[in-house]
Amino acid sequence: MSNLISVKEYVAFALQTNDLGVLATEGDGQPHASLVAITPMDNFEHLIFATYRNTLKYKNLIKNGKLAILFENRSALSLSQPDIAVLTAFGYAKEIDIAIYDKVLQAHLLRHPELESFLLSDDCCIFQVKVNAYQMVRGIDDINWWNITE
Repeated sequence: MSNLISVKEYVAFALQTNDLGVLATEGDGQPHASLVAITPMDNFEHLIFATYRNTLKYKNLIKNGKLAILFENRSALSLSQPDIAVLTAFGYAKEIDIAIYDKVLQAHLLRHPELESFLLSDDCCIFQVKVNAYQMVRGIDDINWWNITE
């Protein structure tokens, strides 16, 4: 990765400049993708998003919390990258614990104030993703990983 930003630097840049990601879940052998508003937390080890309980993504995540969230950032070109980089977070999601609910809700509201009525609705559920790894792809032969446990 000579003369190019590291995966960790790109993760920080991409998650600080992207409010939305494409969430991929799976249920009964069928993949499902949807756009979600993301809030990174804990040095990018956790990602927060919300959904209604009556959605397919909610049902899929309750059955199987494994997921991927894709971020694409064309403005990353300003970081001297030769091509557009795509970042994918891989991890496991669960509904947030009541003990941290207020902290997480406030962080998500601070980043996404336009979602206040949605986030405060009775049917809204907030998920916390424990990220296991990030993958940065800059081309067909340029794939780099950051395993969070390292």
